[in-house]
Amino acid sequence: MSITIDQISRQFGNTVALQPSSLDIKEGELVGLLGPSGSGKTTLLRIIAGLETPTAGRILFSGHDVTRLHPRHRRVGFVFQHYALFRHMSVFDNIAFGLKANARRLSLGRREITERVNELLSQIQLEPYAKRLPAQLSGGQQQRVALARALAVRPEVLLMDEPFGALDAKVRIELRRWLRHLHEQLGFTCVFVTHDQDEALELSDRVAVMSQGRIEQIATPEQLYREPANRFVFDFLGATNSFKGEVRDGLLHLGEQSTIRLPKVAAGAAELVARPHELSLHRSPSESATLPAKVSAIAPIGAVVEVELQPAWHAPNLQVTLSPRDLEQAAFAVGDTLYVHPHRLALVDPESAALTPLV
Repeated sequence: MSITIDQISRQFGNTVALQPSSLDIKEGELVGLLGPSGSGKTTLLRIIAGLETPTAGRILFSGHDVTRLHPRHRRVGFVFQHYALFRHMSVFDNIAFGLKANARRLSLGRREITERVNELLSQIQLEPYAKRLPAQLSGGQQQRVALARALAVRPEVLLMDEPFGALDAKVRIELRRWLRHLHEQLGFTCVFVTHDQDEALELSDRVAVMSQGRIEQIATPEQLYREPANRFVFDFLGATNSFKGEVRDGLLHLGEQSTIRLPKVAAGAAELVARPHELSLHRSPSESATLPAKVSAIAPIGAVVEVELQPAWHAPNLQVTLSPRDLEQAAFAVGDTLYVHPHRLALVDPESAALTPLV
């Protein structure tokens, strides 16, 4: 089932929770709604589910207007952040709950219900735990049961609100990979809310980044990371470095003897941004940049090394990401003065905050 969000907005009194927003979600697509708290992502999800009524706009499922349709008639499965499992029911009965409640509508007998629940138990790899109570399961197992319960009635759309928010990092990674595999198997349309950038980028076919009740950008994870529409999207998706100064004679002047060559940028105040992996460190300046900075910290973190530098001009510290091999070959230490070489920069529009990549 496809979903069309047509100029949907939501206002609570004088508070605008969701500005007029439009979004087309294809049948079988997995879309993440990503943004900070208060960005409107959960409000939008609840409107799709029918749990909230929009102030204006329409929701269409495969072209049919469902804006005023009751949630139980939308064929939507909803997974809450904190599972909402029935504590007194076994795993089997939790999954079977929706099937039993809708047995007549779904034309299901006891045998069909048992077969469907056992099939789901196999898919979520919890067959040996069918008779256990939720309290006897780990957080990751409980979340799988919640997902199976939502999928039991075979909804055409699965909606999830921060589905892995209460889990530790390792379990989160395992579960989102499992969910991606399950989605590929079953092909249901899925929309989920998250504030975790890695989760959204790994799990989604497309990601809608939201801020202050509006959709800032909708794109594939690769497009979103490499071609952010504006400064907010760029900053929200990871660590950033900023270079602010004055453009004169084709050079961005950051301070005394600190410049970046910008032959095609108009004179005046300008800001450039770059991610930590888009910078490298050397013993001498390059033809395009003279950016001296002193190494203030070196932190090996797993497969990368994060280097913090204090720039020679007045500005916040810079962050550069290297591989352990690069660090070993460079052989520098805390206190050394090096030169930052930008490999990729983007120019920030001072009015719209839109980004223009510079090569």
